[in-house]
Amino acid sequence: MSKVLLVEDNPSQSELMKGYLREGGHTVIHINNAKEALNKALEHKPDVIVTDVVMPGMSGFELCRRIKNNPSTAKIPIIICSSKDQEIDRLWGMKQGADTYLTKPFSREQLVRAVNLAVV
Repeated sequence: MSKVLLVEDNPSQSELMKGYLREGGHTVIHINNAKEALNKALEHKPDVIVTDVVMPGMSGFELCRRIKNNPSTAKIPIIICSSKDQEIDRLWGMKQGADTYLTKPFSREQLVRAVNLAVV
């Protein structure tokens, strides 16, 4: 069972994702903003981080960049899960250090498979 840090500010989206991940056998730590997620990543050392892009205060892109630039969190895989579905968004996310980029809407299977592949 892996530990997933879920960073999602939309309550209904986060509930759906938490349910999918728990059904997939994962422990979920949910945070609704990227700034707090930085601290939680250091504190909990999750096996994978799943983050939205568009959030108040700090974007998921910036979160990704900061996580990857910190030696103590740099090896944590990051999955961006966003409604931003343009190819440039995907390329930018990967350039920031994301390991996987899922676009919303996604299926339970897509999310759980991405997390399972990231923690192998």
